[in-house]
Amino acid sequence: MNTATIILWIIALVMFLFSWKDSPDTVKRGGLLSFQTTKQNGLLIVLAFVIVGFVNVLSPQKLVQEWIGPASGLQGILLAEVVGMLLPGGPYVVFPLIAILSEAGAGIAPVITLITSWSTQSLLTLSFELPLMGWRFMLIRWVLGLGIPLLAGAAVLLLWG
Repeated sequence: MNTATIILWIIALVMFLFSWKDSPDTVKRGGLLSFQTTKQNGLLIVLAFVIVGFVNVLSPQKLVQEWIGPASGLQGILLAEVVGMLLPGGPYVVFPLIAILSEAGAGIAPVITLITSWSTQSLLTLSFELPLMGWRFMLIRWVLGLGIPLLAGAAVLLLWG
């Protein structure tokens, strides 16, 4: 068991105790909502980990090191920004994928760029943002956000080489 798991167990226990103190009905409602969330997302998470397992086995280490390795420089950062925009799914899919790339030899600057690009520029979010916020808002936010992953990657290169 790792530290994150222990912390999550402690948080869950504290939430349970607060809930129990409030009323047994609160515990019942919290448990029901937890089960419903697990039922809705459980298969998605299992499938994400299956994909991550196969990506781990199939990822060509030499290609990763060549394209986004520590010596890839600006080319690696630019590629990482584009790849980050295209990454599908939530953190439970994206972070294991990025961890595999890191283990396969990706450099710290491209990895930081990947994460920053995914979190600020994901093309998947545009499909939600456009109907809710409109073209103008979406374009302004997206164009301004293009530089953020590049700046993060460049800062890592400058500070940590």
